[in-house]
Amino acid sequence: MDVAIRTDNIKSRIYTLRGMQVMLDEDLAELYTVETRVLNQAVKRNSERFPQHFMFQLTEDEFKILKSQFMTSSEKSLRSQIVTLNVGRGQHRKYLPFAFTEQGVAMLSGVLKSDTAVKVSINIMDAFVVMRKFISSNAQIFQRLDVVEQKQIEYDQKFEEVFDAIQNKDIKPEKGIFYDGQIFDAYKFVSDLIRSAHKSIILIDNYVDDSVLTLLSKRNKDVRVIIFTKEISKQLALDLTKYNSQYPAIEIREFREAHDRFLIIDDTKIYHFGASLKDLGKKWFAFSTFDKEVFTLRDRLGLK
Repeated sequence: MDVAIRTDNIKSRIYTLRGMQVMLDEDLAELYTVETRVLNQAVKRNSERFPQHFMFQLTEDEFKILKSQFMTSSEKSLRSQIVTLNVGRGQHRKYLPFAFTEQGVAMLSGVLKSDTAVKVSINIMDAFVVMRKFISSNAQIFQRLDVVEQKQIEYDQKFEEVFDAIQNKDIKPEKGIFYDGQIFDAYKFVSDLIRSAHKSIILIDNYVDDSVLTLLSKRNKDVRVIIFTKEISKQLALDLTKYNSQYPAIEIREFREAHDRFLIIDDTKIYHFGASLKDLGKKWFAFSTFDKEVFTLRDRLGLK
């Protein structure tokens, strides 16, 4: 077999275990064209030649992890073969594979005693040298990849938090447009804003009716609501009295200085609407948010 092909084939079977580059007994047996049982018997008969840093038996945990990441094709990425595994329980369990370091592989050619073993061992030594050079010259890259993988885990966690927040309605769009006919969509959007309040809701809207009061009934318990509107008509005053007799009270004040509609949630974010809350979705309207003017707006409303 061509040496270059043989070397590539060998490189794909070199793994990193316990901080050492090793090959498994079954892969070595295949390369040496002997049975795994025969190879291990030869090693057992010459156990004094194979100290711990020449060969060791995999633990059960190591074998499970390695098996899940095992790749036998030489076309697989070399990076995927650099797998670091930790020592666990089951180290002396029977039938678990044996791993041979570079020194152990060199010793194998002596105990197997065949011309094929010598030739194969030379190719294996060459593959170990190539692997060492590759790891050494790309150590910084592997380190960066490890950092990237750790960052990816952190980002995945962040994404999960974001998705959870969206599902819990804790994150709202900063701006958007609703078109005519999107009555329910606009209604649900504002309903979710009202539900998101934990302390207070301030509404500035010159055209308030009983539908707006009904919308505000979706607030959480103990959330204070104040409405500023241009005129408190007899009908609105009656609706408010009926509403307050059944639900936590809403306060309404006359305020003639505003043209646009604003909804302030918990004194932290202001939502600006191009339509009154009672007319949401009937015609095109846009909304946007800002938060730097909250206290200025509160001061101009006379709120402490």
